[in-house]
Amino acid sequence: MPYHCVAYGCGKTAEDDVTLFKFPKDQDEFCKWEKQVQRTRSQWVATPNSHLCSEHFGRDYFEPKLPSGALKLKAGAAPTIFIRPRCSSCSGVGCIHCLPAIQRRGITAEPRERTSGEHIEVAPVQSEESTGESDEEQPTRGGMMPGEKSEEQTVVCEMCGTTGDLNTFFSKTKRFCSLSCSRSYSSNSKKTSILARLQGKPPTKKATVLNKVNKAPAQEASPAGFEWGAYLEKETALAAAVSCFRHAPLCAQWDDIALGMKVEVLNTNAVLPSKVYWIASVIQIAGYKALLRYEGFEEDSSHDFWCSLVSAELNPIGWCAMTSKLLVPPQDVKQNIPDWKEYLMKTLVGNHTLPVDFYLKLGESMRTSFRVGMRVEVVDPKHVSRTRLAAVHSIRGGRLRLVYEDQSDAPENIVDDFWCHLASALLHQIGWSQQVGHNIKAPVTTTGPASTSFRGNYDSSFVLFKKPRFVYMEGCYFEEGMKLEAIDPLNLGSICVATIQKVLLDGYLMVGIDGVSSNGYDWFCYHASSHAILPVDFCKKNSIPLTVPPDYDSQIFTWEEYLTDTNAKSVPPRLFNADFPGHGFSPDMKLEAVDLMEPRLLCVATVKRCVGRLLLIHFDGWEDEFDQWFDHQSPDIYPVGWCDLMDYPLQPPPGLGKHSLKDHCSMSWRK
Repeated sequence: MPYHCVAYGCGKTAEDDVTLFKFPKDQDEFCKWEKQVQRTRSQWVATPNSHLCSEHFGRDYFEPKLPSGALKLKAGAAPTIFIRPRCSSCSGVGCIHCLPAIQRRGITAEPRERTSGEHIEVAPVQSEESTGESDEEQPTRGGMMPGEKSEEQTVVCEMCGTTGDLNTFFSKTKRFCSLSCSRSYSSNSKKTSILARLQGKPPTKKATVLNKVNKAPAQEASPAGFEWGAYLEKETALAAAVSCFRHAPLCAQWDDIALGMKVEVLNTNAVLPSKVYWIASVIQIAGYKALLRYEGFEEDSSHDFWCSLVSAELNPIGWCAMTSKLLVPPQDVKQNIPDWKEYLMKTLVGNHTLPVDFYLKLGESMRTSFRVGMRVEVVDPKHVSRTRLAAVHSIRGGRLRLVYEDQSDAPENIVDDFWCHLASALLHQIGWSQQVGHNIKAPVTTTGPASTSFRGNYDSSFVLFKKPRFVYMEGCYFEEGMKLEAIDPLNLGSICVATIQKVLLDGYLMVGIDGVSSNGYDWFCYHASSHAILPVDFCKKNSIPLTVPPDYDSQIFTWEEYLTDTNAKSVPPRLFNADFPGHGFSPDMKLEAVDLMEPRLLCVATVKRCVGRLLLIHFDGWEDEFDQWFDHQSPDIYPVGWCDLMDYPLQPPPGLGKHSLKDHCSMSWRK
């Protein structure tokens, strides 16, 4: 769907001879625009992809026309021209009776994830060009006009059971309280598989699992929102080094970054009207973030500030001289230094700075051979024992948004998609399933708008994918019926008693969790070299709770008795990949991690435990039941600051976002 103007009653697109302006990235300006739109759409919430057309800006807000005739807004421009709502059905919220057709589709195209029944109270924002109508005509809370009776209808979310007002529920069908519930119902295994495994457990835990996504609306990562520096200082925690993440940009060059390094950075402690710069020292490093101190403050830490090492805000010593920028000392320096040039010469002797090709290396490390439109095979979240055909819709820092070709069983207004890293073990080239004997969903002919996006696609090549480790298959090898321990793919915080259900080609295995009757729907494909499959008694040796079948007591469970009861044998320990070169992670280190049960989300996380190659990752602010096991080389964990570098939304701990944002407007991540 093309971008359209979000103003009440407008909905114009570029085809209507108007210029569309995207909401500004600056949070203060973003909120200003949003509040202006809310004057006539009281419950509407902006997203990073919201647009306003040129008809809502006064003439004084435009720069002189360019030779091309294109319109350009002046800095600080704000929309002020809006039509007062007249619809008695919705009072400006936007309904099928009053909005243009394109905006009626936009009601579901730009959803906000929120708890059912939540309202936003917005104070009307007046401006010099406002209509001048009295406050009595302003919409009140929830979009109701004074004296108007509410005709609310109570509905129940089919995913999480939350009750709420019909007007606040998501999509035309009003079956779900939020976008997350709708997606979870259609494309996540939580409803069918996790609920089945939680039978017999307290209902509160069941509700917690289902409501996790609802409680944590996605927020656009930005300097005005969650701040890693302040959070690390509050938690008195360290962050994992970039060199711990082999797939992270600049991992190989990170040894060039060291404490005490000198850089040139924008001087925010100056009163000059133009931008000036000054030299600063790196005091602390946390992932891609660094704590800096301007030269001249010596031991005074009151003016220390956090900055991204990969944001182009930092430059090597000599950059200002090469670009004719001014070096000006901070105004708050209390030292009496008569000759700053001599002072800097003494300070810089013997110190090193950023490599000259630092940002060139950064750009090279962020390149990928994957392209939008490339077709792949990827796991089917609804039926994890098979794969499906999909195409690359977008690429963000090596993370791929894959849209499944077959959209026939997707709910109305929902695109069936999946997020994963290009190095994920869930991703394969076209033809992989047939090659190894894995089940794949039969392709169907898709008609309508969903099918047009795949025209002209091309198949991926095997050379783009990491080749699994060679497995010696002679002699004793994995056999059907053999027992082992494995990370549960549908509950990644649990290591369970499992069985080899099928042996595929090229070293791939189908593994099923014992005690779960699903007709093979939740068998999962692991390679024989995967570190998610483990020998028997691995949990016992490492003091990890082992999830046993329902008929057994985990307190007295023994593998000897279980193998006798099931008349089975265990996988020989020598068949497992015991390779462990070591890593730099340790407990309590902070990082950014993908929630693999909702893989579009990247969250603030902590290394809770290290067991050989495995890391138990805890998502900050969430209960321990949401912890997940990762391999230390997993492409789904990232250094602190990765989201800032890639402009990807980072999920802060629940509650912390509001506390740190204060008046910041929450925004949902539109895929």
